[in-house]
Amino acid sequence: MTEHPTPKGPRVTRTPQPPPPHGPRAGGRGSPAPGADSSTEPGPGRGGSQTDRLQYLDVATRRIARGMDLDETLRELRRAAVPAFADAIIVHLHDPLPVGDEQSAAPVVLQLHSVSRKPQVPATSRSPLLKTHPLHSDIAERVRPDIAGRLSKLLLAGRPAFGDAPGIAPAVAELLGPLAGVPEAIPPGRRLIIAPLHGRRHVMGTVVLLRRPDRSPFTRDDLLVASQLATHTAIGVQKAVMYGHEASVADTLQHTMLPSSLPEPTGIRLASRYLPASKTAQVGGDWYDAIPLPGNRVALIVGDVMGHSMTSAAIMGQLRTIVQTLAGLDLPPDEVLHHLDEQAQRLGSDHIATCLYAIYDPISHRLLMANAGHPPAVLLHPDGHGEVLRVPPAAPIGVGGVDFESVELHAPTGSTLLLYTDGLVESRQTDVGTGVEALRTSLRAVAGGRTAPSLELLCDHILGAMVPGSRDDDIALLTARFEGFPPDSVGYWHLDPHPLTAGQARRLTRRALRRWDLESLLDSTELMVSEVVTNAVRFASRPIALRLLRTDVLRCEVTDDSSQVPRMRQAQPGDEGGRGLFLVDQFSQRWGATRLSTGKVVWFEQRIPKKQPPGHHRPDR
Repeated sequence: MTEHPTPKGPRVTRTPQPPPPHGPRAGGRGSPAPGADSSTEPGPGRGGSQTDRLQYLDVATRRIARGMDLDETLRELRRAAVPAFADAIIVHLHDPLPVGDEQSAAPVVLQLHSVSRKPQVPATSRSPLLKTHPLHSDIAERVRPDIAGRLSKLLLAGRPAFGDAPGIAPAVAELLGPLAGVPEAIPPGRRLIIAPLHGRRHVMGTVVLLRRPDRSPFTRDDLLVASQLATHTAIGVQKAVMYGHEASVADTLQHTMLPSSLPEPTGIRLASRYLPASKTAQVGGDWYDAIPLPGNRVALIVGDVMGHSMTSAAIMGQLRTIVQTLAGLDLPPDEVLHHLDEQAQRLGSDHIATCLYAIYDPISHRLLMANAGHPPAVLLHPDGHGEVLRVPPAAPIGVGGVDFESVELHAPTGSTLLLYTDGLVESRQTDVGTGVEALRTSLRAVAGGRTAPSLELLCDHILGAMVPGSRDDDIALLTARFEGFPPDSVGYWHLDPHPLTAGQARRLTRRALRRWDLESLLDSTELMVSEVVTNAVRFASRPIALRLLRTDVLRCEVTDDSSQVPRMRQAQPGDEGGRGLFLVDQFSQRWGATRLSTGKVVWFEQRIPKKQPPGHHRPDR
């Protein structure tokens, strides 16, 4: 069988397809395969019996129904029809193909999709359509049926018709265009069938079946066969369109809900990868996130909603939003998972997800982690050893009534944390335990050198070593390299709340800034520290914490046990207070206040000025 693609138009098959194998395995019940040559096998193309036709339809319709996408469905139709049933087939599709049940007010437009025919043509044949050279240029590429014309009526009726049916000639001319005017191009008599591809609510296109003059014409029984082929093809096309539309929407939804970029906090480097499942699988609910927290800490999250559908992607987006909100409250990992579990149950009892939530503190070099039924994290040490972190895996999110547990671990400087979804380590042939061990082996191969590979190269290596060509599940991978925070760039004090605390905080700030050679920021920093500490003293009942961090900016944090978050307001001329946060807003590069589970933290940042050249005079203080 030779298939001739159209030079333009959507979804055109461009490579000839080999005929399917013969015999009972291909055809079933000892019948010939739909693509078998009708000159050697009994079947509908040679005036076969009713049993032959039924066997042929059984095999052909099952093959058409197996198509997973549009091209595969139509390819199976062409293989089934040529040469067993016809010598040539011409397929036009509605452009654009309708989606869903909504009726479109736009006029029907048919686009030529493909032309296929049997290559063994007798030399005596004079039909241009059946010669070996391509003739798609002689067939109408785009057809706009006249609303009142015969072709429109045929499409609306949804029933196939012979080429010699009364009044059908205008429909043939309208559909085939210039080819219909070529002398002897259309086989005479009942050697042409127009079969509309009529879906449940829409016209999906048309199929034209042709037989050459040296072959017996179609019969009434063949008209029923053509009707069945067209019906199953239309249903397959509609299924493929709906599947493709849903997969596209879900894929877009999922990618939109994943972070467009990762933050760049001090003390940690981040990299990520996301791979959707193979085309034969629907989109899943895998996600990852990295959220900056007060005190230069970072929350690292990876999760997976069970199932593969647009619903899974939508639930993933809702859970990710909930996690971001809970992270903003600066709750420990076990409490985050507890509240996430409660919210997931409100979304529906049939929505189950796994999640791993970790918080990295670059100052204490500690990692706090909790697990809700997720595959274990792996910590890659600088020497290349991959350690599976033993965090108790509680039940998944959505089960309800689960006690989650936070585990504190040491996070050595230079080590790399790997968070991933089960698609990386689990498949139909591999369980999670075996997959995790394979991951550790691949890490040893790439991290055995003196210098640690970049996170981007590490991600590429992991996916290259672990991911097969065909995947049943999505893969989310988040890697974090711990660089820590230099101890000499941190100032940390606990201060009792009393009227002299603000003065004590100013002295400590002055001492730290002089040690860091930041005298140019002394006046503004002392003023802002004094205002923020004074406000904290008014409401605190326990010691407050003052912390200064020197990175590319100077950051100051004041933490107390009061949950009342200060708000900036415009002070009136007669007010004695109310100007503290206004001054902070004026002198700082940025500032904020965050409510914590144990109180609140008020922070501000200033840009560190560039170092002055040698010999520059610095005033004494």
